[in-house]
Amino acid sequence: MSKDLKEIVKYLESKLPFKPEVGIILGSGLGSLGDEIESPTRIDYHDIPNFPQSTVEGHAGELIAGSFGGKKVIAFKGRFHYYEGYSMEQVVTPVRVLALLGAKYLFVSNACGGVNPAQEIGELMIIRDHINLFPDNPLLGPNNDNWGPRFPDMSQAYDKDMIAAGEKAAKELGIKVSKGVYAGLTGPCLETPAEYKYIRIIGADAVGMSTVPEVIASHHMGMRNFGISVITDLGVEGKIVKTTHEDVVAAANKAASQMVPLLKRTLELI
Repeated sequence: MSKDLKEIVKYLESKLPFKPEVGIILGSGLGSLGDEIESPTRIDYHDIPNFPQSTVEGHAGELIAGSFGGKKVIAFKGRFHYYEGYSMEQVVTPVRVLALLGAKYLFVSNACGGVNPAQEIGELMIIRDHINLFPDNPLLGPNNDNWGPRFPDMSQAYDKDMIAAGEKAAKELGIKVSKGVYAGLTGPCLETPAEYKYIRIIGADAVGMSTVPEVIASHHMGMRNFGISVITDLGVEGKIVKTTHEDVVAAANKAASQMVPLLKRTLELI
């Protein structure tokens, strides 16, 4: 473990009121979930030694610890992206910190583009698998055998029991969800029509610029993963329109009213 990571963990252990059961990483426009956490302890990223800083609109840069869905949770309100110039090691820092603090479950959310013709803007998609199209991997370099194996099996990177709990929660709440494959790219430019088509051909239902590195690192360290995407724009032939980051954040904010109760109920069921 690096000296920087040790200092982060030591600092948070001195500030947090408990060891977390669940870690939550909130994507663009989805930070409102943090407001639903009960008895919160809030820590600004700037106050955490050696911690990366959020630079993207829609990512507040705040750690929130408290109770949510009957579980002790730490939520990272703002994630780090490869396109910001961060190394993969920095991108997955929150995940490794969560695992070292004792969390056993990871919930990741993101705003993404849908490439499945059956999808609609604002729809929630439970991630059942992913395709890694990043040119880098958080596990490159010497392996830390205390964290996980050199060659982790990825056949169940997204936990089947958690997916089943998410589907049950959605049914109980009357929320429409789909299941699909998420493709992770570097960004920061949105995809061209030809790239959207390629991503669909290779087997994905949605595409975004996050999540995949975090899930790889989390799975390597033995955490159980649940991922959910908000479809904020469509990369489907005939439905592609010019999209800005502001459009993405606005669509994600609107969908948060469904995602928050869905994640809360899913936590209650696991």
